[in-house]
Amino acid sequence: MSNTDIHAEHSVDEHKHGEGCGHEAVQHGDHVDYVHGTHHHALHGDHYDEHEAVAEHTVAEHAHGENCGHEAVQHGDHVDYVHDGHKHAAHGDHYDEH
Repeated sequence: MSNTDIHAEHSVDEHKHGEGCGHEAVQHGDHVDYVHGTHHHALHGDHYDEHEAVAEHTVAEHAHGENCGHEAVQHGDHVDYVHDGHKHAAHGDHYDEH
């Protein structure tokens, strides 16, 4: 897996999610995801991130951080951790798939 972020298949300029955009809005902690096919789009600065699901392990089962054994990748205002070909991002009491 490369160190590039997983961005949605369309840009903010091509389609802006929001009220009346035609996609279901789902509250996801401190932000809103928009259901787009089988996955969710979450606004992240000038692009959308793919938010497909909650990660396969909990924070209690494995805490990502310094020396956890996973590559850390800066992603805007937070760090993602490369985990078995995908990325985990801390989000409250769980990890999101990024």
